[in-house]
Amino acid sequence: MQRAFDWKASLAAEVMQLGGVVAYPTEAVWGLGTDPYQERAVKRILTLKQRPQEKGLILISGQAEHFLPYLEGLPEELVRRFFTQQDRPTTWLVPDIHNRVPPWVKGEHSSVAMRLTTHPPCVALSKHFGGVVVSTSANPASKLSAMSLSEVHNYFRGRLEFCYQASLGGGQSASQIKDLESGKVLRV
Repeated sequence: MQRAFDWKASLAAEVMQLGGVVAYPTEAVWGLGTDPYQERAVKRILTLKQRPQEKGLILISGQAEHFLPYLEGLPEELVRRFFTQQDRPTTWLVPDIHNRVPPWVKGEHSSVAMRLTTHPPCVALSKHFGGVVVSTSANPASKLSAMSLSEVHNYFRGRLEFCYQASLGGGQSASQIKDLESGKVLRV
């Protein structure tokens, strides 16, 4: 099973490094991803989803070290909070104090949404990519999140460079969202 993750994740990562958009399974729904530092690729995702840039997107990785540059300079208590295992997938709103995240990813916000994932396909994808990956649900803004690869194909027929076929994580809903500074839950 690990070999399947590896070659598929490696191919998906290569596509993203070349500026492509991929679909991949997250903890609960199918997601769209790309290299967060390639503006054209991120804007393609926004166009595919019909999502305003102002709303911002999530950055995920399965490797803790990928988040260290974004957490640099934050109080140790907040860094510990970010890395503390939660009882369900959790996306944290992290202050971008060094302005490392481009506006086409964080939108109009001074913070950026980030999730340390343990879902094996996402872990493999970010490992092969070598950094954080854009993550947003694979659906146009007015539609329900894709729960299957066939739904991804129906929504984005022929407009994605690659679909990373693996299993969803079995979560019942999208990740909860918490503010890193206050610890307050913003979305259950």
